[in-house]
Amino acid sequence: MKRLLLALLLVWLTASAQTQAPTATKPAPVKYGHNPAAGRYFTHDGIKLYYEVYGSGEPLLVIHGNGGSIFDLSAQIAYFRQHYKVIAMDSRDHGKSADSPDNLTYEKMTDDLDALLTHLHPGPAYVLGWSDGGIESLLLAVRHPDKVKKVASMAANFNPTEDAIYPETIGLVKKLMADMPAAERDTPQGRREIKVTSMMLVEPNVDLQLLESIQVPTLVLASDHDLIRDEHTLAIYHHIPNSQLAIFPNATHMIPFDDPATFNATVARFFRTPFVKKDRVQEVINSIGKIKAQEPKD
Repeated sequence: MKRLLLALLLVWLTASAQTQAPTATKPAPVKYGHNPAAGRYFTHDGIKLYYEVYGSGEPLLVIHGNGGSIFDLSAQIAYFRQHYKVIAMDSRDHGKSADSPDNLTYEKMTDDLDALLTHLHPGPAYVLGWSDGGIESLLLAVRHPDKVKKVASMAANFNPTEDAIYPETIGLVKKLMADMPAAERDTPQGRREIKVTSMMLVEPNVDLQLLESIQVPTLVLASDHDLIRDEHTLAIYHHIPNSQLAIFPNATHMIPFDDPATFNATVARFFRTPFVKKDRVQEVINSIGKIKAQEPKD
């Protein structure tokens, strides 16, 4: 009887504890680009610019594309903040950053990024840019090489013509402009969208020869169904002395969002692996020698 009473008491205490214990809840997902706890402002060139910082370790600057914001890079921030101090900023005339009084250029936006790194003084940073951010990542290495450790540039173009981008891409930009309702065109948001979108029809205008000054290791990325011409991506790759090339198969311009696991792993491997410039002939000879050495002898 005593054992039975003790067993019943144990069951009752366990049930009581489970009833009174607080229910475990998952932490709310971080709203990157809309996180008051991480959000900060600084001013450069008279423009108030919004940025967020996450994680710790070596600095990694991530740069969004045209018409986007920090939020577009949520999958990259969430992944890389585990190993890096990730710094992200809304470009001028984008997201929570203020509008500029004059025309937009990639050089101005690049200099904003330089000012952010000067403001935070984290030391030379790894840099990851997507689309327009890819352009700015390369320009940062050209214009402010002391701020850059390695660059990963996804789907950049250095001129706005069909030499660099497909006609369908230009058609998409023009359609975005034409489809804006007349009632929205003269609103603050409408004027911002027209300014940012129309920029892609006239910018950038950068001589590829400038890329030859980049000395830091650079990973040039694109997809096999990108908005950027394959030939132009190859031209960028060939103009950078210490570069590597990655073309994602069966993917589009949107792979950082569509397949972040593949994209992030490719960039992470490049960042963490010491850069070695390959000799196309000698490396083949070395590998053939290894194959012969491992081949069984009859």
